[in-house]
Amino acid sequence: MTKAHAAPMTSAPVPASRGCTDTPILRQRGQHEVFCGLTSIIWLHRKMQDAFFLVVGSRTCAHLLQSAAGVMIFAEPRFATAILEEADLAGMNDSHDALDEVVAKLLARRPDIRQLFLVGSCPSEVIKLDLARAAERLTQHFAPNVRVLNYTGSGIETTFTQGEDCCLAAMVPVLPNTNPADLIVVGALPDVVEDQMMQLLANLGLDRVALLPGRNAGVDPHIGPNTRFILTQPFLGETHAALCRRGARHIAAPFPFGEAGTTAWLQALCRAFNISDNRFDEVTAAPRARARRALDAHRATLEGKSVFFLPDSQLEVPLARFLAAECGMTPIEVGTPYLHRDLVGPDLADLPGNPTLSEGQDVDLQLDRVRKARPDLTVCGLGLANPLEAEGLTTKWAIELVFTPVHFYEQAGDLAGLFSRPLRRKALLHLEAAE
Repeated sequence: MTKAHAAPMTSAPVPASRGCTDTPILRQRGQHEVFCGLTSIIWLHRKMQDAFFLVVGSRTCAHLLQSAAGVMIFAEPRFATAILEEADLAGMNDSHDALDEVVAKLLARRPDIRQLFLVGSCPSEVIKLDLARAAERLTQHFAPNVRVLNYTGSGIETTFTQGEDCCLAAMVPVLPNTNPADLIVVGALPDVVEDQMMQLLANLGLDRVALLPGRNAGVDPHIGPNTRFILTQPFLGETHAALCRRGARHIAAPFPFGEAGTTAWLQALCRAFNISDNRFDEVTAAPRARARRALDAHRATLEGKSVFFLPDSQLEVPLARFLAAECGMTPIEVGTPYLHRDLVGPDLADLPGNPTLSEGQDVDLQLDRVRKARPDLTVCGLGLANPLEAEGLTTKWAIELVFTPVHFYEQAGDLAGLFSRPLRRKALLHLEAAE
């Protein structure tokens, strides 16, 4: 493809739209249906290749992780559970001595570990086990070979993806200082997606780019008053706050889902680092065209269909923006565990229509609204999908949107396909029934 082209790919100026920026938020604080934050270990331990995640919890915690990570049968995973027995929970044992012994045995067996995360769970939170003090003590003992940090993945404190947020926020205070104007891209991505993103940024001329989390401790980013950061995931509120406290400046942007979302995300970087429109067009013309073609294959299935998001991962607002603005769907309600305007504000501004925006959950009341609306597609957790399917509603498992590569141009079609497939399946079943 030649560099010369007849028309630039940048969009023509359009009147400013506030989308759903000023839409009132329905806040509900009742029973909710989500995975706990421990489940984020499943993708974090794959991303951080010299890290180990030691959950201090019960046998239930161990069973949860073993079930969620069933694909690791033939490999030795880099996570485990230090089981709290009844005597520990009753205060009859010194849990700190027992934890020190477990950690010593672990590090002797796995000398490749450079970062050890002590992960709090519901049982350790209930008995007030001081994992922060334990992490400090163990760091002093095993430094400089191993850095020990702690965070909570407890279902009392966190929901699903917030486990990653707590993990990354725990890393920020120990990042080294720096002065140069570096860029940090924040949020765990699959390696193939991360490589595609880094190539795009390099082609734009951004060569001082660090990642949080990095693939190993030796490439952790440095941070200082000239550092800027941009998020790839909308659930990183605590990490955002921790970076700001260190003096880094946030580059606000829609999240890179779909062609338009990715374009807006990259344009925000170009504005921040004074990269010309011509350079931007040159670099993005081909992948933007591929993303548009990929979306075209799914738009006929999605266009005009209604969608209802139940709260699960905090991806809901950017995904609703993607489905409404790029695929022609109509969001009825966009529910999210927590709505962080500093993070999803740009996506709210680009979210068309007038959906109900809800934060938190009272699951019975929300299910009543689903049944009343009868949406074409309901995006929800595993525990709600089968009952809704039994009532004749078409559902999409929200968990797949976290575990599947969906960011940036090359995954735009795959992202749309996650929503179009349930609708196509239902259409085929109806056709077979009619025959």
